[in-house]
Amino acid sequence: MKRQKSDRNHRTAEAETKPLEEPKHETKKLKTLSEYAQTLQLGWNGLLVLKNSCFPTSMHILEGDQGVISGLLKDHSSGSKLTQLKIAQRLRLDQPKLDEVTRRIKQGSPNGYAVLLATQATLSGPGTEGMPTVEPGLQRRLLRNLVSYLKQKQAAGVISLPVGGSKGRDNTGMLYAFPPCDFSQQYLQSALRTLGKLEEEHMVIVIVRDSA
Repeated sequence: MKRQKSDRNHRTAEAETKPLEEPKHETKKLKTLSEYAQTLQLGWNGLLVLKNSCFPTSMHILEGDQGVISGLLKDHSSGSKLTQLKIAQRLRLDQPKLDEVTRRIKQGSPNGYAVLLATQATLSGPGTEGMPTVEPGLQRRLLRNLVSYLKQKQAAGVISLPVGGSKGRDNTGMLYAFPPCDFSQQYLQSALRTLGKLEEEHMVIVIVRDSA
């Protein structure tokens, strides 16, 4: 009798642990970085602009505070969400400069910074309703062209926020757009674990609010 009872207990214990295993089979295997991005919260979508080219981009939040994004990525004269961000400066990917960005992130933690994954925006389908029309004189190009330009220059794109300047220092900051490099990969460790390799062209966007 004793043996039957311990068998039954063993079976019950097995039944109890089983449900924890099941969700693994349900999750669809993610194959690309764009698919991985879809599992994250959308932070911003619109056009990144460099010179005469614009690049439809979706940015999904990897870590940090949504409030930084909504606070800094808006048009201060109208109060509406910015639909395009113009890269006006570059930051060389030198260690001292990267250390400075890291310092600003640490200084801004937990709610003065955000890190986002930027991927090519699709021009149709869910999440594209807010995609702006391209201004005359700008040529629409794929994000990978911007990524290879920054890689070639060994630099990150830099945008001062808010666009158009701000009244006072209460809500100013910087946006850094990093092409794939050692610095950006540290924020993509879980994507790397999920996908095995990061083949698709992408950027890691760091937004930091200026500390008063």
